[in-house]
Amino acid sequence: MYTDTERCVRAVQSKDARFDGWFFTAVRTTRIYCRPSCPAVPPKVENMTFLPSAAACQQAGYRACKRCRPDTSPGSPEWNARADAVARAVRLIQDGVVDREGVPGLASRLGYSTRQVERQLNAELGAGPLALARAQRAETARLLIETSELPMGDVAFAAGFSSIRTFNETVREVFALAPGELRARAACAARQTPRIPGTISLRLPFRAPLNPDNLFGHLAATAVPGVEEWRAGAYRRTLRLPYGTGVAALTPRPDHIGCQLALTDLRDLTIAISRCRRLLDLDADPEAVDGQLRADPLLAPLVDKAPGRRVPRTVDAAEFAVRAVLGQQVSTAAARTHAARLVAAHGEPVADPDPAGGLTHLFPTPEALAGLDPEALALPRSRRTTLTTLVTALADGSLPLGVDSDWEDARARLAALPGFGPWTTEVIAMRALGDPDAFLPSDLGLRRAAKQLGLPSTPAALTARAAAWRPWRAYAVQYLWATDSHPINHLPA
Repeated sequence: MYTDTERCVRAVQSKDARFDGWFFTAVRTTRIYCRPSCPAVPPKVENMTFLPSAAACQQAGYRACKRCRPDTSPGSPEWNARADAVARAVRLIQDGVVDREGVPGLASRLGYSTRQVERQLNAELGAGPLALARAQRAETARLLIETSELPMGDVAFAAGFSSIRTFNETVREVFALAPGELRARAACAARQTPRIPGTISLRLPFRAPLNPDNLFGHLAATAVPGVEEWRAGAYRRTLRLPYGTGVAALTPRPDHIGCQLALTDLRDLTIAISRCRRLLDLDADPEAVDGQLRADPLLAPLVDKAPGRRVPRTVDAAEFAVRAVLGQQVSTAAARTHAARLVAAHGEPVADPDPAGGLTHLFPTPEALAGLDPEALALPRSRRTTLTTLVTALADGSLPLGVDSDWEDARARLAALPGFGPWTTEVIAMRALGDPDAFLPSDLGLRRAAKQLGLPSTPAALTARAAAWRPWRAYAVQYLWATDSHPINHLPA
């Protein structure tokens, strides 16, 4: 995108927010970089240069615009629509792997040498893994400076900086303000917005449109008691994070998602934000998705009626895989009951920061479930075998599921397990791995919706028709499911 100069110039001159995150505009004369929708007067064309990431801008010596705050723009949708090495590397960096394990740890997870990872990231993003991680640390620092009252030393180490001096230099370089000046600028807004003690409040941006009905409806209708809940207009859930635990409360708003995070260790802030964005599919490009699906005359009315549907995903791929097995051939209510029993018996207790909240546990890890007695499960014998085999494979590492998973390899490994048919494999690929082209032609609700619309209703014929929807078949599934009156399709009251 950033190499198409003419298209980028048109986007900047029209202040088109659809391109926020796709590229950044760096102005040679002012040494400032902006998002395409910056409200300032557009610079002269000859003074513009376009770069693929905020890290590339910072590495080239540009500082962030104080008006449009480009470091807070939605992420590029490209990294969630691909499963190659670069996309997996970006997702891992967003999940904090470089800060925790360094570049060698990142390369090891990808199966490449550090030199290859550096080369590929520089070629596509104009910056290597360390620069990308540094840009992310700068954004985390800004959030903590503006939304908390922590001493600056605590902010520096919570954001992942190795020293206060590096923290000060980076903040000055990226934002052209000292940390204290950033906090002073945010003081007026902070006085007008009451904060809940112990929580960090922030806004998660997205590309419009976003339809919250099926997104939050699905999460609320399938919520596991003790781990998730819908309360006071917000979806709330517990989080297991690298340095501790957390509770996230996510509220749909017209132009952003309200997010409140309560963390036991502030070093987890960046990872928590990344997982919340992934859960709600906030980096999707609805214009590209809906434009492709509108080309089918039978899908077009569904898209026009409620554009911007997202795929509800997960914060923990292993957790969702377990829940997918518990949900095989049973109702939503029964699946919640089975999951709640596992949570009560094997989940780790946590304290809900909201006195009126009902969150009590983290979902149990595969290691905690690996030793459970199959006879204690109120499931058919075949499904007990499926569940115990799955948790054993997850616990011993023979089935790696996460943001760095190769989608096709994960599918093959899942399909080799007993009791894993196409439906279970594809629903895990769609919601746990994030494959935007995952498709469930054998799903009963999908086939019923297809028949009502005049689409083929047999799996083979529906798959053939859906070839025209690629690579966005997972989003087509959301539009088709939404034709039903099931609670997953409706925003709770």
